[in-house]
Amino acid sequence: MVKPLVALVGRPNVGKSTLFNRLVGERVAIVEDVPGTTRDRLYGEFEWRGRDVSVVDTGGIFPGSEEDVSESVFEQAQLAIDEADVIVFLTDGRSGPTPVDEEITDLLRRANKPVILAVNKADNIRQDQQALEFHKLGIGDPLPLSAIRGLGTGDLLDRIVELLPPRESEQQNEEVARVAIVGRPNVGKSSLVNALLGKPRTIVSPIPGTTRDAVDTTIDFKGRPVVLVDTAGIRRRGKIVHGVERYSVFRALRAVDRADVAVLLVDANEPAAAQDAHVAGFVQERAIGLVVAVNKWDLIEKDSRTMAEYESNIRHQLKFLPYVPIVFISAKTGQRIENVLDLALEIREERKKRIGTGVLNEALRRALSEHHPPSSGGKLVKLFYMTQVAIDPPTFVGWVNDPSLVHFSFKRFLENQLRERFGFFGTPIRLFFRPRGREAVR
Repeated sequence: MVKPLVALVGRPNVGKSTLFNRLVGERVAIVEDVPGTTRDRLYGEFEWRGRDVSVVDTGGIFPGSEEDVSESVFEQAQLAIDEADVIVFLTDGRSGPTPVDEEITDLLRRANKPVILAVNKADNIRQDQQALEFHKLGIGDPLPLSAIRGLGTGDLLDRIVELLPPRESEQQNEEVARVAIVGRPNVGKSSLVNALLGKPRTIVSPIPGTTRDAVDTTIDFKGRPVVLVDTAGIRRRGKIVHGVERYSVFRALRAVDRADVAVLLVDANEPAAAQDAHVAGFVQERAIGLVVAVNKWDLIEKDSRTMAEYESNIRHQLKFLPYVPIVFISAKTGQRIENVLDLALEIREERKKRIGTGVLNEALRRALSEHHPPSSGGKLVKLFYMTQVAIDPPTFVGWVNDPSLVHFSFKRFLENQLRERFGFFGTPIRLFFRPRGREAVR
């Protein structure tokens, strides 16, 4: 269903991310006692009184700021306001109304949207009374609450639901494909999302690490809904700095968990590195589909061998992922960017492929009759039969004489046979083995 949208806006460090986490019921937004921690819009969902609602946490608003990232935060908050059905204007009850709050009030008046004035950090009766000072802003009765303790959040949710558009405006949506954009910092992930979307949705900056939160964006791609997840740059665990970046990486990895397919973006100006293999390895561990997209290809001087040589280098770094497609793109010029989603959607369909037990075992019987399976310690593993037990990812269970004899090379042999005969393009295959003491099928 298309859910109504609530935007949380306000100046920096008033507790918007804490309130966001309270509403969605889990730690999703970064919470750090540093002004300006939340930069991009971050989406979540909650249910209250039978209504399913989307909520967006925005970066703190800096009206009139000339600092690049702060100006972008202001623009992102404005986009969220434009999209929202209801706006929660969060203020700080301890500091009282500020000139910045008054500027934001003027911005919200022009938005012509329902606004709830919420006064945070009202942890006791005295601070509850201080919330009355916010009447001077002239945008309705202030609602005191404590996001960190949960006080007053029920009243806030009640008021949100009262202001939501009628339920009839919610429409059914077909199942969507989820595609996570992952990679090292500053390889162009946000630029790719913006290029696919056709308008700015995530902040694009040459400063590594600008994108800190995973940001979901739904687009229509060739008549199909696709959710793009633009994530913070992933670094190896030993390189993760304590604090904001640590939480960013955590959420980026969780975004991978929620995806059907990941797009690993690498920079054409830099050789494929161990960090790229690390990210790809994480995607493989989570058994989701993968596309490798080489970005900034427009900046490379090329001859007839350049692409093949570059692909060979990537294949060497990702030799444990021979089934993964590689595409060369430019998010800046738009070169071949549609191929990224074409491949992702193709892989998603491969992940849902199901092979009948009879067809599967006939194919394996032929493969085993043509090629002797690898042995372990002089003992031969015997495969009796196999069945597919799950899709997304494709998962198979094989019954053998002794699971301890199933060497890595035997698993690789079976996986290669499954791919050769049934495809499973771009997606990991899971293989499990159980003991059975009967004659083998070969």
